[in-house]
Amino acid sequence: MALYSMRKVRGCWRFIRALHTEPEAAPAPQKDSVKRVFSGIQPTGIPHLGNYLGAIESWVRLQDEHGSMLYSIVDLHSITVPQDPAALRQGTLDMTAALLACGINPEKSILFQQSQVSEHTQLSWILTCMVRLPRLQHLHQWKAKTAKQKHDGTVGLLTYPVLQAADILLYKSTHVPVGEDQVQHMELVQDLARGFNKKYGEFFPVPKSILTSMKKVKSLRDPSAKMSKSDPDKLATVSITDSPEEIVQKFRKAITDFTSEVTYDPASRGGVSNMVAIHSAVTGLPVEEVVRSSAGIDTARYKLVVADAVIEKLAPIRSEIEKLKMDKGHLQKVLQAGSAKAKELAYPVCQEVKELVGFR
Repeated sequence: MALYSMRKVRGCWRFIRALHTEPEAAPAPQKDSVKRVFSGIQPTGIPHLGNYLGAIESWVRLQDEHGSMLYSIVDLHSITVPQDPAALRQGTLDMTAALLACGINPEKSILFQQSQVSEHTQLSWILTCMVRLPRLQHLHQWKAKTAKQKHDGTVGLLTYPVLQAADILLYKSTHVPVGEDQVQHMELVQDLARGFNKKYGEFFPVPKSILTSMKKVKSLRDPSAKMSKSDPDKLATVSITDSPEEIVQKFRKAITDFTSEVTYDPASRGGVSNMVAIHSAVTGLPVEEVVRSSAGIDTARYKLVVADAVIEKLAPIRSEIEKLKMDKGHLQKVLQAGSAKAKELAYPVCQEVKELVGFR
């Protein structure tokens, strides 16, 4: 399926190739098999270790595997819960600094601020009018979040999966890196693409999921829960800008069990298995090798071994974030340039959608 007319295809690919500093890095354009990857992250400030290992690290790797990458700081999604305006602005800049420091390269990927591309909300409304209310009410995350909020969730919280679908489809994305908790939302995206195509003719590719190899990093204080910035226990979550002393303290206090041997058995030894998974992820070694190399080390000592490996992994990232945060103007320019590139891709797609729907 061609993305646009042949003239528009050639123009689009000239633009995409221009985003790369080395022409050979971009794959040869193919009319019917363009690969475009989209993913987004909320502007919650500095990411934690789970964000980095579960998503951002794979984003960096994908830059070298696909010709067209879009990474969005999804500030529209963030206001489904109350936000302080100053904190939201700062969180967007901090997230930009963190993504750049982790290896997201604006010469290889389009890094942009969602709210600066108005086509996201335009397409979202069109898609919202195609989805039935019960479908959104039965999504697991809606049930979980409204239960926490004592059924006081906003309409934005209910419909944000449709905005998420618009984020993806607006760029005719073919692949989306997702975690296990986003599988239901990807099914909604795929169903909306098929539903639009059935009603208006073949237009959107049905995007495929790229499941990340790293499972969710668990809380250091509760191995049954995922690591979260909102965790009230400050020892539960490792920020990627934590000092070496803070990291050591958090891993020393990490919950394991009363068995001293290091093994990997998530079902019965969640705490120790979380240590092993983190150790494996930050060193790049297979779980089996990590366990084998830890033979003879009790869990108390092993937690400090993992802490040292995390410190070594995060040290250059932490240093780069500190430097980037000192240049607010540079961060703003990166977002402005990325948003302009995203807009150039989004505008013609949105115009065609309007024509198909009957707005033009």
